[in-house]
Amino acid sequence: MLTYKHKVNKQNMDKKYYTVQELADLLGISRIAVFNRIKRGSLIAEKVGRNYVISRENVGDLLLSDMTDKTKIEIE
Repeated sequence: MLTYKHKVNKQNMDKKYYTVQELADLLGISRIAVFNRIKRGSLIAEKVGRNYVISRENVGDLLLSDMTDKTKIEIE
């Protein structure tokens, strides 16, 4: 069973920058999957201290589109 540390709500959707955990929660994928996309270069992130932040502009279609279970598996 998946548990979410951050609630997905309108406030989270309107943010300019997302943490890895927030983006994972919004997309319904794991944090590791987000890190893998950053590492592959398919998701642009900026390092702030020890953490990564992802600009909403860089999320693009991933954040706005409905992801199917098949798509989530392909990302991971």
